[in-house]
Amino acid sequence: MELRTLNYFLAVYETGSISNAAKKCFISQPSITAAIKQLELDLDTKLFIRHARGVLPSASADKLYPQAKELTQRANLIANSFKNDDSPTLLRLGIMRSIGASRMSKLLKAIVDKVENVELTLVDETEPSDMRIVLGKNVKPTENFIPIWKDLYKIGVPSNWKLAKEKEIKFSDLDKLPFINREPCVALKVLKQELESRHIEFQTRANIRTIEYAWKLVGAGIGAAFLPNWSEIESSKEITLLSIESLNEINEIGLAYNKSKSDLDLITDVREVCESIGLTPSS
Repeated sequence: MELRTLNYFLAVYETGSISNAAKKCFISQPSITAAIKQLELDLDTKLFIRHARGVLPSASADKLYPQAKELTQRANLIANSFKNDDSPTLLRLGIMRSIGASRMSKLLKAIVDKVENVELTLVDETEPSDMRIVLGKNVKPTENFIPIWKDLYKIGVPSNWKLAKEKEIKFSDLDKLPFINREPCVALKVLKQELESRHIEFQTRANIRTIEYAWKLVGAGIGAAFLPNWSEIESSKEITLLSIESLNEINEIGLAYNKSKSDLDLITDVREVCESIGLTPSS
């Protein structure tokens, strides 16, 4: 019986919900469910009864709760007695370009809440780091990867353009259309290859490096751009995102970390945060 499992049990007992317990512990719901099932096997008893709005504790759970609470509190006291409060946990995190400030801020906040006394240093994904937030396509053979976000790319155009009224556009609609060119961009590279194969001219109106600048320039009416379906872009009144016929370009972004360091507590904690977010559309 592991202390981590008992902490998951306490979270379920106190919140009355598997989903709320997962959020509290910053791990996925399946991980909570698996831990509770294993605990029930170890104790040979039923701990929770599912219902429409969550779970109800059994008599066995009521009996286990004060014992588990006392045990975990004692374990925390022991751990804290050996900690140097003045020594932070250092985390050097590599970050890819154009990841989205809003969702990255939420992820960093979850990491700070999960890892006690953490000191974050954010660097470029190519620099030495403890772990990286990168495209799944850029994961090294020596790394494990946990997908966090799924970006679906569409053509973003100013909402006052005539083209914005279309539900779906054809490749031919992009011929000589003024574009915000962004380098490097894996998704845009795919689009350019598709256009070239159809002998359609990609007309560059501006050259930049980040998505944040790209969609702001689109909103200002300077040109179109190939953009991910981030919530802040989709909700912008100045921009309309349009699907392109037969093109479904999706990028997975997630956490990459060295396989040989999978058991380190710091990596375990950050991995659990990322697993709790799960693979979702941009948000």
